[in-house]
Amino acid sequence: MALITFETPFFSAAKAKDAARQLSLPLRVLNITDAYLTMLRDPPCGYGKNMNPCMDCHALMFRTAGGIMRAEGADFLFSGEVLGQRPMSQTRQSLRYVEKHSGYDGYILRPLSARLLMETMPEKESLVHREQLLDISGRGRKRQMALAREFGITDYPAPAGGCLLTDVGYSKRLKDLFDHEDTRRESDFHLLKYGRHLRLASGAKIIVGRTFSDNKFLEEYHDPSKDHLLRLYQRPGPIVLVTAGADSATVRLAASLCVGYSKAPQNTSVQVLVQAPGREERIPVLGVSPDLFKRFLL
Repeated sequence: MALITFETPFFSAAKAKDAARQLSLPLRVLNITDAYLTMLRDPPCGYGKNMNPCMDCHALMFRTAGGIMRAEGADFLFSGEVLGQRPMSQTRQSLRYVEKHSGYDGYILRPLSARLLMETMPEKESLVHREQLLDISGRGRKRQMALAREFGITDYPAPAGGCLLTDVGYSKRLKDLFDHEDTRRESDFHLLKYGRHLRLASGAKIIVGRTFSDNKFLEEYHDPSKDHLLRLYQRPGPIVLVTAGADSATVRLAASLCVGYSKAPQNTSVQVLVQAPGREERIPVLGVSPDLFKRFLL
């Protein structure tokens, strides 16, 4: 038996890792970002309320796991999905869509709801016995919680999706990125989580850190070969990132915003350190009021 979980910039494997550690089970963590981005730009079944392609996401995961199943000689796939638990991705119709589009129709067993679903190949071949499987359905989780107690499992996360693609704010930033930039850098999608994002009329993108944590991640995920990274010289303040392709006027505006979002004195020239691809310089600028640029916030 192989336990597999997946990760991308949009969701992590943290909960699965914690569960596997507590139960002393071996777990493989697969990063599927490249395949995921190809799917995400044009999901065959479309998006949910935001930028979440839930059904095609699940199909991709089962397709990937199915490849491992075939390569390693395993007999079937199984998951903890429950019929009717999620209104988009776990209806009877959705579960069938995922199975058919995974490429492994008939080989996906969902033990918690199996007696309410079509018989699978492992059941037909007596690899598992249908009478030992369950018939859980609906949004409630009382039966799952009781089952956990029965197996002595008491420490488990509160039920929640945890996918950033269901978040309104993140989805807005992601759509803007797809509309303006042809990027496949994984770090670009991590950057969408942090700071204030401004898309200027020129098409340039400026990100302003709001907290110490934001500043740290802007530094971590920026591309030093393409981006401009700005900070106040010998003063506390935000990190400001100007993404690839910015002209000198945009960089100077970003420097003024860097001062404007800081606590530097108003109407006073302040030195801003600019780390550009292949060089570093200090430029003196006056701060500009962030209120003037609110209309560009994403």
